[in-house]
Amino acid sequence: MTLRVRVSVSMILLLIMSLTTTPARAATAGDVVSAQPTTVYLLPGKLLEVPVNAWHILYNSTSAIGALNAVSGTLLVPKSGYPLGARPIIGYATGTHGLGDQCAPSVSMREGREAELALVSLFLLKGFAVVVTDYEGLGTPGQHTYMAGISQGHAVLDAVRAATRVPGAGLSTRAPVAVMGYSQGGASAGWAAQLQPTYAPELRLRGVAAGGVPADLHAVANHLDGGENFGLAAAAGVGLDAAYPELDLEADLNDRGRALLADAADDCVGDLDRLAGLRFSDLSPIDLLNQPKWLARLAENRLGAVAPRVPMFLYHARGDEIIPLAVGSTLRSEYCRAGANVRWTALPAPDHVTGAVEGGPLAIEWLTLRILGLPAFGNC
Repeated sequence: MTLRVRVSVSMILLLIMSLTTTPARAATAGDVVSAQPTTVYLLPGKLLEVPVNAWHILYNSTSAIGALNAVSGTLLVPKSGYPLGARPIIGYATGTHGLGDQCAPSVSMREGREAELALVSLFLLKGFAVVVTDYEGLGTPGQHTYMAGISQGHAVLDAVRAATRVPGAGLSTRAPVAVMGYSQGGASAGWAAQLQPTYAPELRLRGVAAGGVPADLHAVANHLDGGENFGLAAAAGVGLDAAYPELDLEADLNDRGRALLADAADDCVGDLDRLAGLRFSDLSPIDLLNQPKWLARLAENRLGAVAPRVPMFLYHARGDEIIPLAVGSTLRSEYCRAGANVRWTALPAPDHVTGAVEGGPLAIEWLTLRILGLPAFGNC
């Protein structure tokens, strides 16, 4: 009799546990894997600490081929309160830093050598939180999928999602959101705009600013072939190969190409100068860019096929020697034809870097008006 009672009680306890225990939730994009307090500096030597609460975050995102991955980044939140409701969140996409983990924005911010903190600080001074992704494979295991736009767009959107889930950050899922980026970051911002309605529809995206956008990678690669900035085109080949295994870049290279690209696989952007003047034909016996497998992936990562649903601010230097003005203006035309609300500015800047300096403050003020709910007027 006693045994029966014990068995019955055990069965009842198991039944109660089965009804009350919540199964572990599967990991999803935007989940925070870890968030560790960090410090960021404006100058090398750990000088001029940025007076914000900061976290180095690791979060889940999605690769270009739909696989769950882990991406790192940095979340910056002003210490002062925000008086106008939920604190806005800016998804900031940096320009090209390189291929090696030591080049990641989170590393350069901790070491006081991140030039783009000058622009990020303008958002922080307005009381906005800023989350800066390192992108897939930059600061985490694996090769950086440099210029794989779909992966980069996912990384930006998931960084914003993760920012709202960092304990102690005080950020709301109902916060207004904006995205900004230039060069590689401009492509990332453009992809975030195109992907957001289907990939992250819950985000309250108000506007996207994208400058110096390499919207058409095939056109940009042809432009850079044989020029002083060829290293950027070669790096994009390495990045796309990392994103899409079927490209199998190494198999199509000659011995010189394999040696050069293996050596460049952990370079920061300044080190890519050693590839200046080379051509794709110096690295491979075949016409790489016009192979069907490359044409397919380059087309897949070409911006402009889908009109963003939020207002866009596009800006481009007239004298851009890296991303031709025609590439940016074509993107503007395609978005306009598709009915997007686009504000386009062709800057007098004589080169690519100056375009970031001239256009950055304009983009920040335009995004601020969108965050505040003012209407955007395009100039298509």
